[in-house]
Amino acid sequence: MTGRELVLPAPHIKKGTTVRKQGLKICVVVVLILLLVIVPGPASGFATNLLAPADQSPTPPPVQPSAAQLENWRTAMSQVALAKQGCFTANYPRTQWQAIPCATPPNIPMPPKRGPRPLIIGNGADVSAQAPSGLISTAIGSFDAGTHVTSEAGQINGTGGQIANAYTLQLNTNFFASSDCAGSPNPSCRGWEQFVYENDGASGFHGAFIQYWLIQYNTTCPGGWNQFSFGGSTDIYCFRNSTGSATPPTQQPATNLNNLSLTGNVTAGSDSITFAVGSTLFASPGTNSVHAAAGWTIAEFNVFGDAGGGQANFAAGTTVIPRSRITYGGTTAPNCVAQGFTGETNNLNFGPGTPASSPPGPAVFFNMTNAGGALTSCSGSTTVGDTHLITFNGLLYDFQASGDFILAQAPDFVVHARQVSGAPTWPDAAVNQAIATRMGGNAIAICPTRDGPALTVNGRPTELANNQPLSLDGGVDIWQEGDNVYTILDQAGNAVRATINANPRYVNVSVGLGTQPETVTGVLANANNNVSQIAARDGTVLTAPFLFGGLYGSYGTGWRVPPLEDTLLSACGSITENSIPSKPFYTKDLDIQLSAPALKICQAAGVDDPALLDACTLDVAVLGTESAATVYVGMSPPIAVGQVVLTTNTYVPLVNK
Repeated sequence: MTGRELVLPAPHIKKGTTVRKQGLKICVVVVLILLLVIVPGPASGFATNLLAPADQSPTPPPVQPSAAQLENWRTAMSQVALAKQGCFTANYPRTQWQAIPCATPPNIPMPPKRGPRPLIIGNGADVSAQAPSGLISTAIGSFDAGTHVTSEAGQINGTGGQIANAYTLQLNTNFFASSDCAGSPNPSCRGWEQFVYENDGASGFHGAFIQYWLIQYNTTCPGGWNQFSFGGSTDIYCFRNSTGSATPPTQQPATNLNNLSLTGNVTAGSDSITFAVGSTLFASPGTNSVHAAAGWTIAEFNVFGDAGGGQANFAAGTTVIPRSRITYGGTTAPNCVAQGFTGETNNLNFGPGTPASSPPGPAVFFNMTNAGGALTSCSGSTTVGDTHLITFNGLLYDFQASGDFILAQAPDFVVHARQVSGAPTWPDAAVNQAIATRMGGNAIAICPTRDGPALTVNGRPTELANNQPLSLDGGVDIWQEGDNVYTILDQAGNAVRATINANPRYVNVSVGLGTQPETVTGVLANANNNVSQIAARDGTVLTAPFLFGGLYGSYGTGWRVPPLEDTLLSACGSITENSIPSKPFYTKDLDIQLSAPALKICQAAGVDDPALLDACTLDVAVLGTESAATVYVGMSPPIAVGQVVLTTNTYVPLVNK
């Protein structure tokens, strides 16, 4: 044996109380000796640990919870009351808060949305969760698996150079009537609350706090509030921060979004924010400065620029999947609304392809990428090529009739399309020749075949500058990208995008709904919220596969724009034809010398879903241009396919592989 070794003889136990007491003394001495040898530091530190209250006990060993366990724990902890002042932390599975030092949040504004909705996420263009009834008391924002970020950079407070990992996570309320506007002369003054995690990536500030706003207060701000005005505006806004920021030990790079979440909680008398980094929470109470509990109905959650209306710029190949969950006192799934409230942005959007509607469930979630090409909406639909429709619920079917048809009609939102036949070469195919919409009280048409500007606004031919929006009364914005893409948006989130294709000239159309669920009818709608069903205007339901006679009989006839109704397409001239095809028309009906090369073009473009591949092949062959495949690149596969058949015995699945 080397070294020194403490050898304790085995105790010799005798009968009697005295001996037992002596043995107890020996044990105590042994324990103290072992503590002095094993436990570093002074004895006073050990004594302090023995006397520590429960919420300051040593951190338990790390536990690896499942995703569900972690989510349930975070939700439960959001309901555990905080002290009125200070900042706090907790580690899974602890159910008590431990006090930590607070940081002071920077006194810089994160202003509300203003001006036209952009073609990227932010400044009003976003997807949020709305309470079906009542008021929101708690909202939780997080990012689903599949979120992939390689790098991000942005300005701080909207100025200076691009700083790596400068961004904010924001969980925002809607604008609401607030008792704190009592001192404002403006009856339109509104309260607004932002639960924020700011990561400036530069000076080292990184913390979670609450920012409060009195929107269009329009007089001297109350004591303790900061005054803010947009350039060129006389409106006065007031903002202030909560007193303390709960701060994690280190900054959180944007590559760690999957591991972060943000929770806002409000009651009549208090509010609080909780920021999660994995299994560790950081929380602080607010000052309840706008009393959000009286008016919170919509929760917006996303990643944005670092204050001042700035933008978070993500590298190519980014995918971000925000998820918003709300507690409002009911059990019905939250509504999806294509609205946002903050003025900050990111460079992401839906796309490519049509956004799928968020399925019924306890949350609203959606995919964002920087590939672009799709509308920011709660549910999207398309009519492309000759003419393939994908409904709001994800049903792909062909509709080859010619004439003016109602694509979609919802409250305060209508879309019409003019289809023309490919006769004499392709009499059983049709394409979109023009598109028109009514939103916000405005009639807007895209007429590519007319002399002069393709765009008509309220009966007037209108020229637009590239990427310079035209804002109309009623909150409608129109954008032109390049020479051939027009996007029309309203404040409710309804949207239409028309892409004009040349040689031959036809229009691919996307239609987005600002609310889901929504009462919508037309050839882009489903019946009974059933992806395999569509309904005629008289309510008759057709279930896939669709009989040719029914589709082009009562269904097609019913969705024609009635002659006595004011067709929105009158700006594009009078209708010249009303006809139906003689039979269903698919790739299998083409000569192999046409279909084979067209199929190769679509496959080379990366189209691999069987149903989309069939539609793409038909378009390339019939339209005679390789560019017809472009619209299918990156398009989300349909959820269901509605084959059109002459009889129920002729149904053939769409398979081209």
